[in-house]
Order: sequence, then structure tokens, then C-alpha cells
Amino acid sequence: MSANHLIGITGGIGSGKSSVSRFWSAYAGLPRIDIDLICRELLEVGMPAWTALRADLEGSFFEPDGRLRRGVLRAAIFGDDGFRFKVNQLIHPLALDLLHQKTADLEGLVLVDVPLLFEAGWEGEFVGTVVVYADPQTCCRRLSSRDNIPPGEAVKAISAQMEIGEKAMRADHVVDNRYNWLLTRMQAAHLAGWAGDNFI
Repeated sequence: MSANHLIGITGGIGSGKSSVSRFWSAYAGLPRIDIDLICRELLEVGMPAWTALRADLEGSFFEPDGRLRRGVLRAAIFGDDGFRFKVNQLIHPLALDLLHQKTADLEGLVLVDVPLLFEAGWEGEFVGTVVVYADPQTCCRRLSSRDNIPPGEAVKAISAQMEIGEKAMRADHVVDNRYNWLLTRMQAAHLAGWAGDNFI
């Protein structure tokens, strides 16, 4: 399948990008690929990303049975820019390869939920990019509630990503998800109709 059929949906952590991509997928009947799930698959024991991290990280990142201690890895990623870069350099190429495999036989439009689309430099993989926007304060409140973490941890997680305003400026389209879900769905439905007319 040509990369020209892929639409990348991204945003800041807590912005609601996955909710928008799931709605769009259901509304338009389109397949949806979640890069977070691809990375989770790649980090299972014995999978390529797990093997790469096992060879590069100290034993404290792993359980006695070999499973990755995801919470420890997450905290280290959000707390250290250099460490985050190193881990992303290991995982992102593997995730992109698996994305290509999973979409190879699909036809028409495919929605791809990519949290770090711009950070990873994947813009060229997509015929269009969509940022789901919410201001940092809204993202912080949602993330604290969703993950049951202190606001300080939520701020650290948000700060580890590209600033949401910059993502919005780089995107082909923006869905504003600061307000109520009805308004967000209306925007997503309109965008789904436009994309269907232009890319199929």
C-alpha cells in the first residue's frame, strides 16, 4: 500500500487525539492503527524493541522474568531528554517498519494515531496530518485525572513533547478539542468527509 493513503493524527498527551481518531474511524468506517499499541507489541519479551533495550539498558528496567518495567522506563523518559532521545532512536525505526507491514495490504484511507509524529520526523509518511489541539492546562487536567497522577508529573510528561502550538502550526488540519465533545465530533465528521472526497 502506498504511504499516500495514510493520514497521521497526533497531538499533545492529554489532548484527546485517540478519542478523535477512534471516532473518525467508526464514523467513516476506516481502519485505524495506534502507534502506541505497535510500540507495546514491540516491547513484549523477545520482540525487536525489547531486545534492543535489553542490550542497552541496565537491569533495573526489567523484572526478574525479563518483562520491561514500563513505569520505570516511562519515568526515565520523561525525566531525561538524552535518555528519551536514545530510547526513541531505538524504537521509532522498528515502529515505522511494523506500521508498513500492518498497512501493506490495506486499501483506501488508513488513520494512524501517532503521538510523536513530528518529533519522530514522520511527516513524509502521510498524505495529510491532523493535530488534535488542547491547551496545556486542559491537557494537564485531563492527564492527571486519566492516569491518576499528580499535576507535577502531568506537566513533566507534557513538557517532554513538542509544544502543542508548534504541532498545530505544522499540521495540515487542526481539530480543536478544548471544549465539549459534540463540537469536537462535528469538526472530526467534517474533516472525515473532506478527506474522503480528496484522498479516495
